[in-house]
Amino acid sequence: MAPEILYFAIPCFVVLLLLEAWYSWKEHKDLYEVRDTFSSLAMGIGNVISGFLSKLIVFGAFTLVYKFRLFTLPFTWWMWVLAFFADDFSYYWFHYFSHNIRWFWASHVVHHSSQRYNLSTALRQTWTGNLTGGFIFWMWMPLLGFHPIVVMLMQQISLIYQFWIHTEAVHLLPRPIEFIFNTPSHHRVHHGSNLKYLDKNHGGVLIIWDRLFGTFKPEEERPTYGLTKNIDTYNPARIAFKEWGELFSSAWRSHSIRHWWNYLYRPPGWSHDGSGKTVREMRKEELEMRNEKGESL
Repeated sequence: MAPEILYFAIPCFVVLLLLEAWYSWKEHKDLYEVRDTFSSLAMGIGNVISGFLSKLIVFGAFTLVYKFRLFTLPFTWWMWVLAFFADDFSYYWFHYFSHNIRWFWASHVVHHSSQRYNLSTALRQTWTGNLTGGFIFWMWMPLLGFHPIVVMLMQQISLIYQFWIHTEAVHLLPRPIEFIFNTPSHHRVHHGSNLKYLDKNHGGVLIIWDRLFGTFKPEEERPTYGLTKNIDTYNPARIAFKEWGELFSSAWRSHSIRHWWNYLYRPPGWSHDGSGKTVREMRKEELEMRNEKGESL
């Protein structure tokens, strides 16, 4: 299995987190809240523990597909360049669908559950993502001939990169960097619960995919972080499984196979009785209200 280079980065994560906490205290920024931070750390620890099992499953799935590969890509410099772009492209679509299919959102919502935005938020990770199939968005890579170890290494490199962008201590970077790469400014938008910020900026390392596929949104006013309906708990177990419970409870109450399917695979907020709203429905409602008032978005 691929070496866990992510674990070697953890001491650096801790040092940077402490430096940001010191900056927050020194500049009176109020970026941290003790209970919220410990919840994020607990989620990160749980992710590492669950990863011992889930990564074996992922590696096994990638290895099985690799046996039927269409090509065999050599371990050369250009293969690593291709692997970087292939991984980042895969991550974009994984992230996009994690916001647009409730089955995947039930795992990903964990990462958006904090109402703070700091480096500890980067560690607030799901316990169920791989076990519920998030890795399928990378399955095409071993099929094309990328070795499973290469695929899993690139996934870790992407996650290591994404740690530092969870901060309010960095504002705008030089324009060429902001144009090509995912930055703190772009990712703050992604974590915003403001209607205009919802489901924007899904990129991992690069922001070019969002620009290409129409999901890019520049940062304007400071985002309001968290969810449109916050979970209001610091209990790690509740953070990890609350959305799963609500998903299956809603599906069960619908008493319909078709509704069951829709609850699982339609966007978060979909409901059979109109009791919830998807982001698209909220935007349509907002547009209609603005049109009535003669305003523009």
